[in-house]
Amino acid sequence: MKITVVALGKIGLPLAVQFASKGHHVIGADVNQRTVDLVNAGVEPFPGEHQLAEKLEWAVNSGHLVATTDTSAAVRQSSAVVIVVPLFVDAEGVPDFGWMDAATKSVAAGLQPGTLVSYETTLPVGTTRNRFLPMLCEGSALTASDFHLVFSPERVFTGRVFADLRRYPKLIGGVDTASAVTGVTFYEQVLDFDTREDLPRPNGVWDLGSAEASEMAKLAETTYRDVNIGLANQFACFAESNGIDVYSVIDACNSQPYSHIHRPGIAVGGHCIPIYPRMYLWNDPQATVVRAAREANTAMPEHTVRLLESMHGSLAGAGVVVLGAAYRGGVKETAFSGVFAAVDSLRERQARVFVHDPMYSDSELRELGFEPYQLGTSIEAAILHTDHVEYAELDEQDLPGARTIVDGRRILNSRRFPNTSVVTLGVAFTGSTASA
Repeated sequence: MKITVVALGKIGLPLAVQFASKGHHVIGADVNQRTVDLVNAGVEPFPGEHQLAEKLEWAVNSGHLVATTDTSAAVRQSSAVVIVVPLFVDAEGVPDFGWMDAATKSVAAGLQPGTLVSYETTLPVGTTRNRFLPMLCEGSALTASDFHLVFSPERVFTGRVFADLRRYPKLIGGVDTASAVTGVTFYEQVLDFDTREDLPRPNGVWDLGSAEASEMAKLAETTYRDVNIGLANQFACFAESNGIDVYSVIDACNSQPYSHIHRPGIAVGGHCIPIYPRMYLWNDPQATVVRAAREANTAMPEHTVRLLESMHGSLAGAGVVVLGAAYRGGVKETAFSGVFAAVDSLRERQARVFVHDPMYSDSELRELGFEPYQLGTSIEAAILHTDHVEYAELDEQDLPGARTIVDGRRILNSRRFPNTSVVTLGVAFTGSTASA
């Protein structure tokens, strides 16, 4: 096959490389000329994706992958088109379809009869059929029966995309039966799947029966995580004020098969979990449980700063470092990271705020609006925001002078800080842990 992948970002580029690795000829389309140039040179535009560098180099050098800024021309040559353009929501939860609409119109301009179009970008329920199908028909002068259209959500984490593509079933839903059959056939030809004995049916491509069901499946699985984390965070706040270690409680609960409580934390960040529950609420504004969980999780950075303040006293004029800018450990990405809210809360208390992250240079941190911190520099207090593996090895030599630390991810070893009051989010603070 010849396949076009629209948008060569942290999901789209690994997908394009995966399709190429199966022997297909792939055109990667992106509006960013620099991205296109780097891909055509066999150089990954962003670091951190396991195996991407070597797989990309092979795909380009073998002639199986080329990149272009001309989406319509690429689509015109292809029998399948996969769209992975970002979609965000605003502060009120209203989706911004600007980039998606533009990409859809470019695809429509090159769409040929018999082509499969698959949207992998997470969408509100009904969007594939009610928004993009008419747009594709209008822009191509084709009828809905002239081409095939499915929704097939990406279900992968950045940093481990290739492993996740093998591990998780590929969900698809068509706007009609012919589209679904074509979608199943396509993904069976471009993906491989691990054997999973724990699934109710064999791992592979799962047809959910409609585009709407497939759209809802992605929103439901990510919203479940947000709700679960929100519940864990509320348990954590209660435990702190009642002399309880919430982690021992969670471990006890999860020892039986009907409890699957997630871990609490200072923030929920990234492109998925903070966003997709809002998309679901756009479809279902009466979902009070979803709304409450989103509010609970959004409040955690402020809660963590208040916890630090309760330990340390007034933060006015105090030097405080937030450890970690990335939204999760091992990923160089700050999308909806809790670091922004934590820094804002500290600044509101007139603290002198610094940020450290082993994945970011000082200049990159400054571009994000932060004052960088060097480990080993005198500091008065700290909040651990990101669970980078490097932080598990920190000791008082790294944070000299720190009188109080809040561990927002439960990864610090408090014994490495004998002269510091260290408290973990979700664990009762009963007084100074520092040595006399």
